[in-house]
Amino acid sequence: MFQEFKKFIAKGNVMDLAVGVIIGTAFGAIVKSLTDEVIMPAVGEIFGGADFSNHFVLLSTPEGFTGAMDDYAALKEAGAAMIGYGAFATAIVNFLILAFVIFLMVRYVNRLMEAVEKKEEAAAATPAGPSEIELLTEIRDELKKR
Repeated sequence: MFQEFKKFIAKGNVMDLAVGVIIGTAFGAIVKSLTDEVIMPAVGEIFGGADFSNHFVLLSTPEGFTGAMDDYAALKEAGAAMIGYGAFATAIVNFLILAFVIFLMVRYVNRLMEAVEKKEEAAAATPAGPSEIELLTEIRDELKKR
């Protein structure tokens, strides 16, 4: 069983998947930072607030809550029932950016693969010239005629 596991791990697909997951996680952090620190503040400013992720609808106030009613983090920590549409919008923007960048990467890789396939097809389509033995035989026959 250990040998089977070793073969499974050593396959290229498993290693490619592991590398993809690691790079994807790091890339996700970059996209999240881009969204949280650059895009959403601009969107929030357009819609009337500097921090769009703090937009919410309060459904009920928890008992004994004495903090500010507009403090999303404090209300969430206190267990208030609320709809955090700002955080949801941020998550959607994160997803759209990530999906678009992945689309561009897949598109670029597909174009590269098509170019490689066309080169291989062109190389296979060109007629093969005579082999060395055929050339030497022709030279020999030509010399015999003289």
